[in-house]
Amino acid sequence: MAIGIICEFNPFHNGHKYLIQKAKSLVNEPVAVVMSTSFTQRGEIAITDKFTRAKSALLGGADLVIELPIAYAVSNAEVFAKSGVKILSSFSDMNYLAFGCENNNINLLKQAAQAHRNTAVQALVAKEMQNGSYYPKAIENAVREIYSNETADILSTPNNVLAVEYLKALPNNISPLPIQREGAAHDSKNAANNFASASYIREKLKSGENIGEFVPYSPSELAFPENLETALLYKLRSMTAKEIANLPDVTEGLENRIYSAIHEYNCVDEILFAVKSKRYTLARLRRILVCALLNITKEIQNIEPSYARVLGFTNEGAKILKNCNLPVITSVKKGLSLGGNIEKLLKTEIFATDIFSLATNPPQKCGADFTTPIIKI
Repeated sequence: MAIGIICEFNPFHNGHKYLIQKAKSLVNEPVAVVMSTSFTQRGEIAITDKFTRAKSALLGGADLVIELPIAYAVSNAEVFAKSGVKILSSFSDMNYLAFGCENNNINLLKQAAQAHRNTAVQALVAKEMQNGSYYPKAIENAVREIYSNETADILSTPNNVLAVEYLKALPNNISPLPIQREGAAHDSKNAANNFASASYIREKLKSGENIGEFVPYSPSELAFPENLETALLYKLRSMTAKEIANLPDVTEGLENRIYSAIHEYNCVDEILFAVKSKRYTLARLRRILVCALLNITKEIQNIEPSYARVLGFTNEGAKILKNCNLPVITSVKKGLSLGGNIEKLLKTEIFATDIFSLATNPPQKCGADFTTPIIKI
């Protein structure tokens, strides 16, 4: 038996360590994590490379770290959760999915998940979106009207939203293990009792401040999004409106708004704020621009997860690896030789790692996916 966690660990901090330790204390099983790689679900570059974050996770109590391919790591919450669950459920020993949430009332979480399938809710969502609203707010309002304030409040915080998506995606043989968040709230600008939000820690890291009280292991090599600004602008200016339309999350003629903004403004933030509206959030737009940079099309993101690429493991993690019904990738070179969708996803991953290498000071060499060994603790 094993516990799964879907994560970003951007960076790995005391709250993440608590999540792993709490999950282990509840069911006394090893933990396998499926972790985002070079870019994150909010459309930003990770603060440090995936290998560093994988090692921190293993030192912090995880037993196996599997890569969440970049095509899914920069997707909306539904695709992010569904893809992570798909990879975890390929391990026959996986019996639990642990996740942090602001409200760990499993009945409310399940009701919120069920509400997404309610036809009356979806009818209200469609009506509100026709009036210019965006999906997260529309679903929250619809659930408030059909169900209750208590159920709707579940959908008002990011970790709960992901928790609901996990519940929607979970197969019957994997039980949810909700764990109440400890310390600072998501994106909080305050710290408490050696706990701080990942965004707070990232800001401290970028400004060169000491973060030792909030993290078990402090990363030394950081990535800075501004280092990719020119590369992203070059990529965007080279694209046609039709090519932009092929990016994930681009619908309803959004490509035309983006195309116009690209040719009117000369920095990424100006482009984002020119296109942003109630319907199109900054997180969604950032994901679209990152997909443009990384050549991730709707076709690539729609590929089903087709392998489990290992970043690191402990002795307990090695036992989990023995029972996987997807191809287990321990060598990228050998993985590429498998062809088909595996090759497509891996090539996209390799490219993302190489683009990530441009964001450090100084830029790193290409090829880290080929030269970095699997981490064994």
